[in-house]
Amino acid sequence: MLSSVRQVTFSKNLLIQAATGDMPAYQIRTPTTTLPQGVVMAATPGALHSPQQLAEEATRKRELRLMKNREAARECRRKKKEYVKCLENRVAVLENQNKTLIEELKALKDLYCHKAE
Repeated sequence: MLSSVRQVTFSKNLLIQAATGDMPAYQIRTPTTTLPQGVVMAATPGALHSPQQLAEEATRKRELRLMKNREAARECRRKKKEYVKCLENRVAVLENQNKTLIEELKALKDLYCHKAE
């Protein structure tokens, strides 16, 4: 039983690798069909597409890419809003802390000035 078959072309001969169990087996065969130089056979007969099918596929891929990009942009904007909100909260906390420290400094200065007199 063959688990996988791979063909590699070297000049006019085919090197066929068929993995059987643990040990790969190789065969060198002369191809039965002759194709002009530079012509590549498709893996499946249905793999060849008309220009209209290729255009539809390109359009579908573009739409998919644009949709993914819109979702990524939406997520990026959401994360940015969350980040800005966290920064605003941190600013508010630090402003309150600064205000408290300024009041404490004034109180200590007043206490120090009264003790010095």
